[in-house]
Amino acid sequence: MNTIIRKSMLSVAGLAFAGGVFAGPIAAHAATPVEGKAAAVAVQTAKPSPQGEQSRITLNDEQVANVKAIIAATKKAGLPERAAVISIATSLQESKLENLGHLGDRNDHDSLGLFQQRPSSGWGTPEQITDPDYSTTAFLKGLKQVDGWQDMPLTDAAQTVQVSAYPDAYAQWEQQATDLVAQHWNS
Repeated sequence: MNTIIRKSMLSVAGLAFAGGVFAGPIAAHAATPVEGKAAAVAVQTAKPSPQGEQSRITLNDEQVANVKAIIAATKKAGLPERAAVISIATSLQESKLENLGHLGDRNDHDSLGLFQQRPSSGWGTPEQITDPDYSTTAFLKGLKQVDGWQDMPLTDAAQTVQVSAYPDAYAQWEQQATDLVAQHWNS
């Protein structure tokens, strides 16, 4: 294996090491190479594509400001655009990107803010949870604890953090979240 190919394999997927032996999930599915023949392994490097039917809403100025706050907190945390996409899609599902206070009888337990986080579940005080920077940082802290979040379907990553009664609902917002991050990441 020449040096360029070896370095490409190591930097792109981290699945090969000098000598050409593969480890991890690929190893369990790789065919045994014929003696003296090179084995080819496909590595997915593209971002996951949105799953299922997509929803979209028109955003007002407050919602756009919350998108920008989520992106700023994601950058501050040193995380990539994918983390912002997952965060924005989660907030679209949980609050339609509105920083919700207590909703009285319409409230889901004591859920508050962009991510409908609950003080009683340890997310923070009501004042903290209704601060977009704090609530996004808390969400991202949970996301970073999810092994492989970067490569899993958005709805799985969001559900692992949020533990929602509707685990598949996050997927419908992936395209709009992706578009919003593309529009505002560098602004």
